[in-house]
Amino acid sequence: MSTSESSNIRSKRPADSAFKQQRLPAWQPILTAGTVLPTFFIVGITFIPIGIGLLYFSDGVGEKSIDYTYCKSVEVPTQNCADIVTSNNSNAGCTCRVPFTLNTPLEGTVYMYYGLSNFYQNHRRYVKSRDDFQLLGQLSDNPSTDCDPFRILNNKPIAPCGAIANSLFSDVLTIFSQEINNNVPLLRTDIAWPSDKEVKFRNPPIPAGQTLKDVFKNYERPPMWKKYVWELDTEISGNNGFQNEDLIVWMRTAALPSFRKLYRRVDHSIQGFTKGLPKGNYTLIINYNYPVTEFEGKKQMILSTTSILGGKNPFMGYAYIVVGCICLVLGIAFLIIHIKFGKSEQVSWYWRGQRCTSTHNIQL
Repeated sequence: MSTSESSNIRSKRPADSAFKQQRLPAWQPILTAGTVLPTFFIVGITFIPIGIGLLYFSDGVGEKSIDYTYCKSVEVPTQNCADIVTSNNSNAGCTCRVPFTLNTPLEGTVYMYYGLSNFYQNHRRYVKSRDDFQLLGQLSDNPSTDCDPFRILNNKPIAPCGAIANSLFSDVLTIFSQEINNNVPLLRTDIAWPSDKEVKFRNPPIPAGQTLKDVFKNYERPPMWKKYVWELDTEISGNNGFQNEDLIVWMRTAALPSFRKLYRRVDHSIQGFTKGLPKGNYTLIINYNYPVTEFEGKKQMILSTTSILGGKNPFMGYAYIVVGCICLVLGIAFLIIHIKFGKSEQVSWYWRGQRCTSTHNIQL
């Protein structure tokens, strides 16, 4: 091969740079007993008190949970409501009553939740099945295709469209107090996030002389709904249509298959409930409309107070305590190993006729 030909062959040698020749400055921690053992002890001593504090605040939260999935029908006592609403008659409704007792009062602000299990709101197609422009009040005769197959019904666009809105929780829950022989006062406003209520959900503009019903007259209701969107709350105008807070709470999808969503707040301005929910005998009255047994789900009503850290959640407290205990046990074990097996080694060598020594700590 001639000199000219060899010069045309490109060299595969990397460029002489700090990056390609791996000469960049680097730092690597040297794990010794002097650095590892204090870390384990610090983490253990810190995490255990934090976990105890989390458990303390969690235990201070009062909670009462009632499972009413298979409650018996008032109209047909031989059947449960779950079987009635899943029958061939899609318009079938059911009423049931579940008595319960509060042995201790729920003090402070009391919230009422509904809980569902085995309901996967985190499914990718389910989460996408909505039209955010429509929910902002920008109505269109051709909603987003993400809403399919709940986009068009009877040649009319559906409002609100999509699988999320179609599966809106529709049970009506009330609580009757046997002590005062009246219903517990419940508020259905201020249950949604303010950012959702004020930013993400808006009703379409209402022309002068018209109502919300006139604006939605060319739109169909979702197939599973028994009401139109303008009938969600006819008593409070600011809680109707797309700005209905029950709808807004439901549209914020849950991350796990078992979840709870805020349903009502106890009105503490009423005499007898100013300090919370008194102990006594109560009856949960359910207008049962929402089927869950088809997907092996369950339904609950939860009454709960809150603490400065939120609702009842002992898991974080236990997790901190377990991690802290593990770190302490490992720290003690490594300390014993270090004391028992750690030793020094003396190395000798000769340099220009002189004997030199050096001591090295062996870390085990």
